[in-house]
Amino acid sequence: MEHVADDVEFVARRYEGFARHYAAGSSPSYARIALGVARDQRVLGLVMGLPAGNKRQPNLLLGAVRYLGGPVGDWPEFRDWLVENWDRVESVVLERATQTNEVRRCATLLPVLASLPGPLALVEVGASAGLCLYPDRYRYSYDGGGLIGPADGEVVLECATEGAVPVPERVPEVVWRAGIDLNPLDPGDAGDVRWLESLIWPGPREAARRERLRAAARVAAGDPAWMVAGDLVESLPRVVAMAPREATVVVFHSAVLAYVSPADVAAFAEVVGGVRGHWVSNEGWRVFPEWERARPEAPTRFTLALDGRVVAHTGEHGQSVAWVG
Repeated sequence: MEHVADDVEFVARRYEGFARHYAAGSSPSYARIALGVARDQRVLGLVMGLPAGNKRQPNLLLGAVRYLGGPVGDWPEFRDWLVENWDRVESVVLERATQTNEVRRCATLLPVLASLPGPLALVEVGASAGLCLYPDRYRYSYDGGGLIGPADGEVVLECATEGAVPVPERVPEVVWRAGIDLNPLDPGDAGDVRWLESLIWPGPREAARRERLRAAARVAAGDPAWMVAGDLVESLPRVVAMAPREATVVVFHSAVLAYVSPADVAAFAEVVGGVRGHWVSNEGWRVFPEWERARPEAPTRFTLALDGRVVAHTGEHGQSVAWVG
């Protein structure tokens, strides 16, 4: 989201909050670096030279350093490299955006998608490279159980469950897929895929996430979806209108609306409520805090909702789904 009070104190708190509430549990090196940024006036000054709002966020800065081959192990080395190479880092930050496209989130979406009458026409908002538009092409294992999905599927997504998760016996039939993004990425482009890899946090799960991303990119590149470069509010009605009439339209998004202004979130909710089909939202609970049962017990979990009704809380990278609906 864009913030009006985007002063140096706010940015410092943003990096400290990122370190303590998000990175600490899954990427200790990112937690150390983010705390270092929050306490270093020289580096904060560099960050404040970037456009206000999302261009100053931790994920984008850290991803730019990784993209350029910079060190992300410890704060002193990171700081020295960042200061020395700031012009290069700034160029990547201005050119790129955070587009994480964690394909494992399909495992948390699948119970909802499989419950809808098929065949499905999928429209992903904030689609990035469109990797989550292929839930029918991946294989799934819930709680270490047997695999669901096509026998020749290259990508296997594992997910832990809590509560009465309606684990499907098969994947849904998808007959049409489209994505909307301000800057769509090409899963067949090596540079775009390398940017997505740069947004993966260093840590114990890094190698598995990178392997999944590369495999999913091969799936998407082999059968490209229709990708529309445009605003999520303005483009959605036009894209939905192109979906086949005999299919059930599903508009969905994951970890997207947290980067959109509150006014645009409200406008999107109004627009999506007026198009045909269903709406699946998988976002941090603060995006729609007014929804009943929106807030999960674990602050890093997302809130999964179908047509504005919360049905589950999910791991931020698709590693778990706790059913509440």
